Amino acid sequence: MANVDTRIEGHAHPNPSAHDHHDEHGSHGSMREYVVGFLLSVVLTAIPFWLVMSGAIPDKQTTALVIMAFAAVQIVVHMIYFLHMNTKSENGWTVMALILTIVLVVITLSGSLWVMYHLNTNMMPMTAHEMGQLP
Repeated sequence: MANVDTRIEGHAHPNPSAHDHHDEHGSHGSMREYVVGFLLSVVLTAIPFWLVMSGAIPDKQTTALVIMAFAAVQIVVHMIYFLHMNTKSENGWTVMALILTIVLVVITLSGSLWVMYHLNTNMMPMTAHEMGQLP
């Protein structure tokens, strides 16, 4: 049999036949991490719901921006606590996925706001005076 070098990063591995999947694929999370992620998700959902239902912010545009900010933070919370994305796992590929997700979220949110604004502006109901001038 050939002698197998069982050292990983300068330390002898206690079990030469075992593979260290933790470094390769990242952690799978603990119960504490899942509970923290769940609680953060609940809070990040409840606050925007309360803001809308109570009318705490009188300006609708400001309310929409605040809700979008909470949504973006919640996406990051889900990616960290439930998808276990970090810079150490899978040689940094999860960071690339994070960057792609952020870019797609920004495009989706800004595009949605742009479409809703223009629909609201261009499809306002006509007054009786304007309807009388139609051919």
